Amino acid sequence: MKDGKTPDPNIIHPIAGYDKEIYVKPTLTNPNITVGEFTYIADSDFESHVTHHYEWIGDRLTIGRFCQIASGVEFVMNGANHQMNAVSTFPFYTLEGWDMEPPALSELPIKGDTVIGNDVWIGQNAVILPGVRVVDGAIIGASSVVGSDVEPYSIVAGNPAKLLRKRFDDELIGLLLRFRWWDKSVEEINGLIPILTCGDLEKVREELKSRLA
Repeated sequence: MKDGKTPDPNIIHPIAGYDKEIYVKPTLTNPNITVGEFTYIADSDFESHVTHHYEWIGDRLTIGRFCQIASGVEFVMNGANHQMNAVSTFPFYTLEGWDMEPPALSELPIKGDTVIGNDVWIGQNAVILPGVRVVDGAIIGASSVVGSDVEPYSIVAGNPAKLLRKRFDDELIGLLLRFRWWDKSVEEINGLIPILTCGDLEKVREELKSRLA
């Protein structure tokens, strides 16, 4: 406990007196968006960052726990994609007066659901394109455009976003993916903070091995 308070994933404003950082989960209204506990965004309205998300397409955005989403981040959903297998990409069916019904979903370049793992940091003004999967522990650089999957505990940046490096060696990444600290209780996570914030990675490695034995 800090200042006599216990972390509460059901409050909207986790910083007293500051409305530009919110826990996302308690603000959601769209049933096709799922966000885990303690994930926050540096803004006061998360759903405005999810664009072209049309009910008739039915795609989903799923984000795990403890993600950190900076201001200006945009999750572009499949409704942004135009028909590309015909001679014109103009979306007549979306505009008044044109004699066209919406095409079948099979006629559109639908990329599938967008899935963000746990403890992912998405930098300011990054754009996540439809159907992308960003796995646990990844970092997305500011102003990146992410159009392909991102492996766990890797750092990507640029337009298009490319791998800069892995954050840790394969053994430590494997230990972290097995340990899954984000799934533990608030009490357990509070006790793990000295490990989760330790810069001595060898010490962290040995501690994880001990706890997983």
